[in-house]
Amino acid sequence: MDQARLLISSRNYSSWSLRGFLLARLAGLDFRVEVVNLQDEAARAELLMQASSIRIPCLIHGELRVWDTMAIAEYLAEIRPAAGLYPGDPTARARCRSIAGEMHSGFHALRASLPMNLRAHRPGFRIWSGPQADIERILQIWRDCLGTWKGPWLFGERPCMADAMYAPVVTRFLTYDVKLDGACAAYAQTIMEWAPMAEWIAAAQEEPEPPIHELEVEAEF
Repeated sequence: MDQARLLISSRNYSSWSLRGFLLARLAGLDFRVEVVNLQDEAARAELLMQASSIRIPCLIHGELRVWDTMAIAEYLAEIRPAAGLYPGDPTARARCRSIAGEMHSGFHALRASLPMNLRAHRPGFRIWSGPQADIERILQIWRDCLGTWKGPWLFGERPCMADAMYAPVVTRFLTYDVKLDGACAAYAQTIMEWAPMAEWIAAAQEEPEPPIHELEVEAEF
């Protein structure tokens, strides 16, 4: 089969593209990244949360096209079972699916108020009650998993698809100066030191795309 292709919209702004990339790296898939022109209406709609459904990232593997990040995760888990995208223990696997699904379908206030922007840093950013509730729920998920499975990843000693799903949230917390302590701070450091994350962030810094002004949220005091 020919080398797979992963279509993404933006390394700097697209959390879903980052998730697709991390999942493909976790699976050990041989693939190349192709950036869709940001003038493409579907790409901009995805970034600005104006799309009725998310079609980017899209994994092209032979004649098969798979979009939606959860569908990509399920497909990769099926074709690469030895890669361990899901934990081996049934209890951990069920929890993994639950928290991944929660990230996939929830946390809308966080997404709208704190868009992913890897090249930005907003010290002292004022966080309102809606996204704050999302932040508290995410931190509780992390504490529960790290306390149960003892870290350094959410489900133990190796990363899995849940870590890929929550990794973009770590970048949001850093961009918008969300204070972390204890196990959550250690987990955020683990994510940021993950080799595929470092690879993605380095590429984002070099990406020649112009800024998308709607996503350049400034601090409010």
